[in-house]
Amino acid sequence: MTKVALAALGLIAGLYLVVLVALAVAQRSLIYPAPPAPGAGASAVPPGFTSIALETADGLSLHAAYRAAVLGRQTLVFFHGNGSSIDESAVATDQLGARGYGLLLVEYRGYRGNPGKPSEAGLYADGRAALAWLGMHGVATQRTVLIGNSLGSGVATELAARMPVAGLVLISGFTSLPDVAAGHYPWLPVRLMLRDRFDNRAKLAKVAAPVLVLHGTADTLIPADQGRALAAAAPHATLELVSGYGHELAFEPEAQTRTLAWLQRLQP
Repeated sequence: MTKVALAALGLIAGLYLVVLVALAVAQRSLIYPAPPAPGAGASAVPPGFTSIALETADGLSLHAAYRAAVLGRQTLVFFHGNGSSIDESAVATDQLGARGYGLLLVEYRGYRGNPGKPSEAGLYADGRAALAWLGMHGVATQRTVLIGNSLGSGVATELAARMPVAGLVLISGFTSLPDVAAGHYPWLPVRLMLRDRFDNRAKLAKVAAPVLVLHGTADTLIPADQGRALAAAAPHATLELVSGYGHELAFEPEAQTRTLAWLQRLQP
């Protein structure tokens, strides 16, 4: 091999190493592109909701949005995707709220003006704080249904695996974060690099509650095969593949229509 070839290989290897180091350092800013705080004069929560504070075990006070259920309805706890906020959560749940279901829209640490920095462990703490708040206000865990969209599927699954919830809905969910990253960046050792894992498939075996898995067949960010794998991993799962829909399925009326039909079957 010539000196020129060796030098070129060395340069390529050096650049590859630089990319690895940069991604390793910046990975959480890429995983959690948190929206900024609302502008001056903007409402702290979407219209029709009450602003509440969730107190986490590690000392953070997080704003969130709440609307109480009508008598006999369950309360739905919604965990949004990585680049979203409670404003979009309100859009994804408007039909559910109109039917009388209670809604708690969780806003993560570091998102929309909340204190703290997001991480897997941090988001789990935020989810536990949401259920604790409901418990202190008379809503038992057994009367809650957790809904996780995209990244939020990781938070919802973690809680459902550890607490006796009434149900779990996963919309555009993934088997694990490394599985998603490996599919998009096969040339990077992402399974070794990622600090946050969100291993949903491994946890679903521990979920005793009924599970609804909704996934669009045209989802190119998280392929529908991951939705199939999630349903296969849960003991009591219903899988609904929605033909022609992509990763924004949660914001389409079809997702709420199917969720409502499933919730009706859960009613005691």
